Amino acid sequence: MDFFTAIKTCFRNYAGFRGRAPRSEFWWFGLFFFIGSALLAMIETRFLGFGAVERVPGGWAWQSNGGPLTGLFALGMVVPLLAVAVRRLHDLGKSGWWLLISLVPFFGTLVLLYFYVQPSQPGPNAFGPAPDRSPPPLP
Repeated sequence: MDFFTAIKTCFRNYAGFRGRAPRSEFWWFGLFFFIGSALLAMIETRFLGFGAVERVPGGWAWQSNGGPLTGLFALGMVVPLLAVAVRRLHDLGKSGWWLLISLVPFFGTLVLLYFYVQPSQPGPNAFGPAPDRSPPPLP
């Protein structure tokens, strides 16, 4: 699955917590969220005054204080990020309730990271058939 297909799939399943998501869908959507947040933070720093760029010894430092655009983007992405994380866990044959382990400081995040990098379970599992990993058709 490529970058744009993953984004379209995640928005199509905006609040879809059923089914499975392959590793590529999860990581591409995470990259989309990171890039979107960074771009909005840069726009807010440059044009809206939320943040600062300063000259420091050896280079430049940028500090973003978070503004309305970044906050609204993050708020809008909470549900699809949770949904794709749950579907990714389903792809491994695990319940979405495993997300709650992230409440355990440090250890919980490491456990989830370990799960997220694992290859998918081949074939169908209790959460549905294996996701389609074939490339999209050419136009």
